[in-house]
Amino acid sequence: MSQVDKQLDDIRAEIEQEVPSGISITEVAYEGPELVVYTRDPKTFASNGDLIRRLASKLRKRITVRPDPSELSEPSDAKATIENIIPEDAGVTDLDFHHDTGEVVVEAQKPGMVIGRHGSTLREITQEVGWTPEVVRTPPIESSTVKNVRNFLKQERDDRRDILERIGRQIHREEMSDDEWVRITTLGCCREVGRAAFILSTPETRVLIDCGDKPGAEDEVPYLQVPEALGSGPSSLDAVVLTHAHLDHSALIPLLFKYGYDGPIYCTEPTRDLMGLLTLDYLDVASKEGRTPPYESEMVREAIKHTIPLEYGDVTDIAPDIKLTLHNSGHILGSAISHFHIGDGLYNVAFSGDIHYDDTRLFNGAVNEFPRVETLVLESTYGGRNDYQTDQADSERKLKEVISDTIERDGKVLIPAFAVGRSQEIMLVLEEAMREGDIPEVPVHLDGMIWEATAIHTTYPEYLRDDLRDRIFHDDQNPFLADQFNHIDGGEEERQEVADGGPCIVLSTSGMVEGGPIMSWLRHVGGQDEGTMVFVGYQAQGTMGRRIQNGWDEIPVNDGGGRADTLSLNMDVETVDGFSGHADRQGLENFVRTMNPRPEKVLCVHGDESSTQDLSSALYHEFNMRTFAPKNLETFRFV
Repeated sequence: MSQVDKQLDDIRAEIEQEVPSGISITEVAYEGPELVVYTRDPKTFASNGDLIRRLASKLRKRITVRPDPSELSEPSDAKATIENIIPEDAGVTDLDFHHDTGEVVVEAQKPGMVIGRHGSTLREITQEVGWTPEVVRTPPIESSTVKNVRNFLKQERDDRRDILERIGRQIHREEMSDDEWVRITTLGCCREVGRAAFILSTPETRVLIDCGDKPGAEDEVPYLQVPEALGSGPSSLDAVVLTHAHLDHSALIPLLFKYGYDGPIYCTEPTRDLMGLLTLDYLDVASKEGRTPPYESEMVREAIKHTIPLEYGDVTDIAPDIKLTLHNSGHILGSAISHFHIGDGLYNVAFSGDIHYDDTRLFNGAVNEFPRVETLVLESTYGGRNDYQTDQADSERKLKEVISDTIERDGKVLIPAFAVGRSQEIMLVLEEAMREGDIPEVPVHLDGMIWEATAIHTTYPEYLRDDLRDRIFHDDQNPFLADQFNHIDGGEEERQEVADGGPCIVLSTSGMVEGGPIMSWLRHVGGQDEGTMVFVGYQAQGTMGRRIQNGWDEIPVNDGGGRADTLSLNMDVETVDGFSGHADRQGLENFVRTMNPRPEKVLCVHGDESSTQDLSSALYHEFNMRTFAPKNLETFRFV
């Protein structure tokens, strides 16, 4: 008998001692980080509301209770009962029964009404029919991404269950080493923006945090071939943690599966969906530009199948000696600061990913309260000594002035924007400004993936700022459904119609003018003297966006037939700071200043060389802590 099987037998015996005598336990198994308990008495289990909570506390594990398949009622009978229990106002759109696990997936417009106060409705469902309900939200705006991900995971349930059981046994294996040390190796994004990738290793475990590309430099990828990463073979990697879905953090996650990785990816649920959306588009753009994509779309599906979604604040075992907790980072939908608790109180490391310290229209500000953090790996995108962004109110005022001036002269406003995050922030500003009469009402055209990304935002309102979440719950107040917003889905013909028409605003990807539909808009409207191009997000060195910011007015573009051409950019060019999803220099300092307790060491990463060095020096002098501005391929040992 293996160590894990013995462990499960011991846990089963402990559970049987704890539960009332009338409850039978038929099986106990690991599925990923969760302990799954099967019982022939799900109704009795559900009637004791505190029992699962007591077991989870006693065993110090996340527990899911499922009915033994032999005890399940017929789906047709259960369906009628469930529909009778759930309030009609919940807007149930689908019930999907899975006999192998005893789960019924309830899709509803208002999941909170399905859950009930403190889970009361869920318990009532199990008490009445025996099935274990799982609740998902019906997107207010139809999302093909969410639909495709859910359908794919439904089709792959058997395979996914095998994957989770294998991962669960790996997580709960016996520790093999008596040594104690913690190391971080930098594989990218040090003294540069992009290709984020780090290895966190202990004698027992190796975890990869992020695996992105570098904007404007397609040949520069993380150093995955070194022994600390995949150089020792893909099986040496225990887990991958993805902080958020932007391509400079996620683009090469599917590449790991091409190389033979077969383990878990931990991230939030919206990050999983957005990763699928952005990486598939990444492949599409590469193909259209005549580049060989680094992996096939099948690898994106493998990544999604291996993803284990976590909610903010859930403490989760991901290895015998590591617990992971994700916290809101305030950057984009589902973005997370990743906190690792290593050993039995041995050491604690937090990777910031990308953070925004203050509240924005979209998100609550980044969380920086942790029980312990000895080392913080901190982004430094705006860490330079002069990187102070404009106040958000001033930024919105300037944007509205630029838009009003442009519309007054019958021009068009072209805004290159990241599909995820900045576009939705700008949409909220425009919706309110038009509603309150601060700018004229004109069409706002959304091109590229912006509409689809917005649909995903409305699928997960619990990850948005509190007041925005409440507005989305009411269809008549959902700002993303405003009449001004038009989804461009007619391609070049529709773009030409817009270009020939009157004043309007166009939000289009890509945000750094590196391919995508923004290049088409430059061809259509870039030569119009009365128009304005407005940058609202960070433009990395080497990107076309940075070059335009620096004064380029002769822009190389593809003519649509595969031939290179040069475009004269006659539009005015404006930059409106303050809409970035990144904290500025003051925000980064405040993030560290208000941490309690403060870390002993800070590694300043994900910024240009001067930005990382400036921030490192400032934190050292202000807080008397050890700080570093590492280069790529450095290894730091702690403990």
